[in-house]
Amino acid sequence: MDMIIDFPGGMRVDAHFGPFTIPTDQPPVASAPTPFATFLASIGTCAGIYVLGFCRQRGISTEGVRLVQSLRVNPFTGLVSHVNLDIQVPPDFPEKYKAAVIRAADQCAVKKHFEYPPQITVQTTTVEMALQAGD
Repeated sequence: MDMIIDFPGGMRVDAHFGPFTIPTDQPPVASAPTPFATFLASIGTCAGIYVLGFCRQRGISTEGVRLVQSLRVNPFTGLVSHVNLDIQVPPDFPEKYKAAVIRAADQCAVKKHFEYPPQITVQTTTVEMALQAGD
């Protein structure tokens, strides 16, 4: 899937793919989350999709179920060194499914990409801008 990244103004940088746009922005005046916050949110929301699917397949209500994501940051590098996902469940959540819901969250594609990271290549390409109709 190709994404088009553009610069709509100010410190905004948006990603477009299919029918979707993910806006990002930078402080001090931010109208959207930062790219890094969006990246971090993808970890928890991806695991959440798997938890949601697990519960739906078993007819378990997701009322009172939530994930709390916390980070540990290396003080020397400033980089995230540990991500913890706590799947919080209500008292009536079936005990027999607690370990299984963790296994479901572990299937998250974002998490798997951390375990087997892709190689990232950055390059420049010069392209001629197409003339707009009426130019």
